[in-house]
Amino acid sequence: MKNIHPQLLRFAGTALADILAGTGPADAVLGSFFRNNRELGTKERAFVAESVYGVLRRKRLLSYLADGDDPRKLLVAWLVRVQGMSLRDLEDTLNTQQKEWAQEIKAKSTDNLSLAIQADMPDWLWEKLSAQYGDEQALTIARSMQQQAMMDLRVNTIKATREDVLAKFISENTQLNQDTIVPTPLSPTGIRLPQRLNISRHILFTEGKVEVQDEGSQLLAHLVAPRRGEMIADLCAGAGGKTLAMGALMRNTGRLYAFDISEKRLTNLGQRLKRSGLSNLHSQLISSEQDAKLKRLNGKFNRVLVDAPCSGLGTLRRNPDLKWRQTPQDVLELTGKQTSILARAAKLVKAGGRLIYATCSLLSDENEAIADAFLAAHPDFKLIPANEVLAQQQIPVDTGEYLKLLPHLHQTDGFFAAVFEKAAASSEPPSA
Repeated sequence: MKNIHPQLLRFAGTALADILAGTGPADAVLGSFFRNNRELGTKERAFVAESVYGVLRRKRLLSYLADGDDPRKLLVAWLVRVQGMSLRDLEDTLNTQQKEWAQEIKAKSTDNLSLAIQADMPDWLWEKLSAQYGDEQALTIARSMQQQAMMDLRVNTIKATREDVLAKFISENTQLNQDTIVPTPLSPTGIRLPQRLNISRHILFTEGKVEVQDEGSQLLAHLVAPRRGEMIADLCAGAGGKTLAMGALMRNTGRLYAFDISEKRLTNLGQRLKRSGLSNLHSQLISSEQDAKLKRLNGKFNRVLVDAPCSGLGTLRRNPDLKWRQTPQDVLELTGKQTSILARAAKLVKAGGRLIYATCSLLSDENEAIADAFLAAHPDFKLIPANEVLAQQQIPVDTGEYLKLLPHLHQTDGFFAAVFEKAAASSEPPSA
């Protein structure tokens, strides 16, 4: 990353300032920035994106080193202390004032930093993780979240096999270390690629043979374990990654419903659906989990997936801005929503059917606490151990009765899931 043009550093500073202003998710703000600066080429965009996300991942430490949140100063701190660039490397990049900053930042000691700064997290989040996992494991989790995620793909088995897709990627990318294009170790339909491969215009993507989907998210579809010919509901479908994965597991049979309150997300699902070749999926816009459309479907479904709205704190490798945007109050409000949606989803499940609750959060407030409260309030449901469900499908991951995935252990985003089964209808005749 040598010979950075000063103008490029200014672009990165402007983009970072826009994101730190808190007007929206980093990826959306950055997308808007690039649309407004179309003169930037591919390499320039890559530098801006990498440096902005690099600062967001390490902002707590960098703010300490830079004595504040000035975007330009944070970028200098990132270049000098995280990227390890020397003042000689930056001779032609920095102006006089920035060179002074760089010298001060380089000289500043990082001895005796608080654990929250070492974790690069706000105090409230560090305190929650530390209480939940203990300081040592919480710090390991936090540091694993500072790394950039690899790109995981799910092979659409309606249209292709993993072996064929893997062979094609390897044959096309002989210049890469081929050890970096590998089958995912846990998901039977996943492939892991280096981030630098652009997939959106690749023929395997445009023909619907692969979808971008984290391996952990792929495993959630297997945890639902939909079978051919069943009625399945995805109550918070979003853009439908898990819905499409379930449709492929059902081999295009049965009926699969995707519900969401966002028309935009369902439109995105519609585009992905066209590529996928699935014909058993029906998407429906709902106003809320109390929508009358759902009432007619009470007791109809063999499986209901609730991939609940959550803090997203398990996705910090991809969305590092979330740790600076979320607050304890946000988490509190989300737990109320999660409880409400899960209770409503339970009514959709038929006797003997299953309800699967999932989040991409690290916090027990959104995970075990919600699952335990649900079981206490719904005696007609029992917990089915997640490790047993996955073992039946020869998936080699065992985190106990709940599925709990963590980046440092599983090389996935952070995920939680619980499987609940509704009591079968009694076959005994009613007593007189």
